[in-house]
Amino acid sequence: MAKIQTALISVADKSGVAEFARRVTALGVELISTAGTGQLLREHGLQVTDVSEYTGFPSILGGLVRTLHPKVLGGLLARRGDAEQLRQLAEHGIRPIDMVVVNLYPFIDRILAGGGYLQALEDIDIGGPAMVRAAAKNYTHVAVVTNPATYDALAAELERNDGTLSEATHHALAVQAFRHCARYDEAIAEHLARIDGEPVALPQRLRLEFVKRQDLLYGENPHQTAAFYVEDGVVEPSVSTARQAGGPALSFNNIRDAAAAIELVREFEQPTVVIVKHSNPCGVACAESLHVAYEKAYLGDPLSASVCVVALNRPLDVPTAEAMAESHAELEGKTFAYSVDCLTAPDFSDEALALLHERTPWARRMRLLRTGPLTRCSVDERARDFRRVPGGLLVQDRDLLGFLPAALEVVTKAAPDPGKTDDLKVAWLSCKHTRSNAIVLARREAVVGVGAGQMNRLDAARLALRKAGDRARGAVMASDGFIHLAECVEEAAQAGVTTIIQPGGAQNDADIIAAADRLGLAMVFTGTRHFRH
Repeated sequence: MAKIQTALISVADKSGVAEFARRVTALGVELISTAGTGQLLREHGLQVTDVSEYTGFPSILGGLVRTLHPKVLGGLLARRGDAEQLRQLAEHGIRPIDMVVVNLYPFIDRILAGGGYLQALEDIDIGGPAMVRAAAKNYTHVAVVTNPATYDALAAELERNDGTLSEATHHALAVQAFRHCARYDEAIAEHLARIDGEPVALPQRLRLEFVKRQDLLYGENPHQTAAFYVEDGVVEPSVSTARQAGGPALSFNNIRDAAAAIELVREFEQPTVVIVKHSNPCGVACAESLHVAYEKAYLGDPLSASVCVVALNRPLDVPTAEAMAESHAELEGKTFAYSVDCLTAPDFSDEALALLHERTPWARRMRLLRTGPLTRCSVDERARDFRRVPGGLLVQDRDLLGFLPAALEVVTKAAPDPGKTDDLKVAWLSCKHTRSNAIVLARREAVVGVGAGQMNRLDAARLALRKAGDRARGAVMASDGFIHLAECVEEAAQAGVTTIIQPGGAQNDADIIAAADRLGLAMVFTGTRHFRH
């Protein structure tokens, strides 16, 4: 590649640009710049030609037109190996520009900070994208730099190679540049479509961008390659914003299960522990203290929790670590080893982690994910859920509706005991995060039985009741979809369930309510279904 001799620098984000410019000028590169960037570079002792001086045309319309000029765009677009194009450059006094360093007006940051429609229009960059696209189109001859994070590596490569960049670097920079422009245009289009705060319908065309966080050892199964990608701009606490604080690299299934656990534990305000296996909760409990919540959650299904993901909505403390260290499962006289594959929490005390490392063989293999403070999801019309199907993508609003006591409709003669409200909440929210068909039993603010992913609701109920055993007596039962089989009610009553919470809406609701009345059960309708496929 040819040596870089002339660079045009015009940046909105000026971080690091002066040092980068100093290093390239030390290699003999001449600088052209716009007013604001040029002033900064001169303040750092660098010699700069103002773009208006170079073009011979002043900045007009309050700075709206500065770089949209043949001497700029021609210098970027000209093919260095084309004799006729070079002749035209010489005829019109146009210098070939070998590098352009541009990042665009911070439109995305401005709209996040608020501002009206007219201000948004003012913040749309025109000259910057034109230069970026021109340089990227001609990337075999022009280096286009749009990301300040690349300055140091690029300067080092130039210094190693007598002012040249490799063909691979030119190509990679062009890819970054076109993506930079695409993100910018997408943000503008999305913002203009949301004028006056009106909800946006699902767009006719959908463009999504995710950035690779890490390569994974393999996917859901060892024969599948995999990586973890995250969205730019996400701030809500989630598996994507959490930071790993210890342990081996996360696996594909760790991330899936951690996401499920974090989403459920965020639903609760009081100290809560969620234990997940294969994306389904097998233990959920709330209590006045975190360690009691853990003990109750673990006892929900100790065998299923033998190798699991655990999510806390409070920092890990010593009493909770002690409870975890003492966990083990017993079945038919056999003891089963317990281990936590991944632990997520707002934070971890050093003493608690030291205790786990001292008293358990699995702590050194445990992945730690620090989520920061956990807050409940708020309903946001921009929040979307995506499901891939072969050749397509299903898009829907995220299911962010929680437990709404005021919306419950008592449909039976017997009303729920007021003391059961917390149990109803635990059962209903846990059921919401369980694969359909789902039935969940809860008692004393802890899940005691889960029937997940069954093809019919009666099998789901029977599985949950069998898991609960004697603990079903006095429990509440939640169903993610309407109950249309009276046998579900009858077998729940026989096991000792006192209250059922379900969406309602079956054609034979009257028959189901009559069965509950006949058996002395209380039943409430939520009016909301929570299928999860």
